[in-house]
Amino acid sequence: MLLLLLGIVLLHIAGLVLLFVSTIVSVWISGETSTSDLWQNCSTISVGSHCDPGSAGEWIQAVQALMILSIIFSCISLLLFFCQLFTLQKGGRFFLTGTFQILASLFVMSGAIIYTVMSPQWVPDTEPFGYSYILAWVAFPLALISGLIYVILRKRE
Repeated sequence: MLLLLLGIVLLHIAGLVLLFVSTIVSVWISGETSTSDLWQNCSTISVGSHCDPGSAGEWIQAVQALMILSIIFSCISLLLFFCQLFTLQKGGRFFLTGTFQILASLFVMSGAIIYTVMSPQWVPDTEPFGYSYILAWVAFPLALISGLIYVILRKRE
């Protein structure tokens, strides 16, 4: 049982680290002449570099908010798991922990979908998505799976 709990915590922490990295690192879209993330859009032209802030559109602010909410809900979920681990009755389920983690996964999915649909307004279509964008999509199933495991998990008698 201890190995199962350790595995669940490691899965949760891996998803949380991916959420942090994908939100902070500025490589959501990466090209030869520009990089773009949630906070700024920079292009390097032969004359110099130019960066536009992330507040250029309402949709990018929605993505910023959703990614931050996903981090907050995932952190709360981890804290709730440790609290419920010691206070939950024998045979009880971790519904509250699972609910917060599933909400975190839905927030990151919604943010990534909005970014996917609206990014052609932010950067040219020819620029490929960067690794932070991919990490956000990888964090989504990790958070969803760990949330579902929390909902199914019972405290051992």
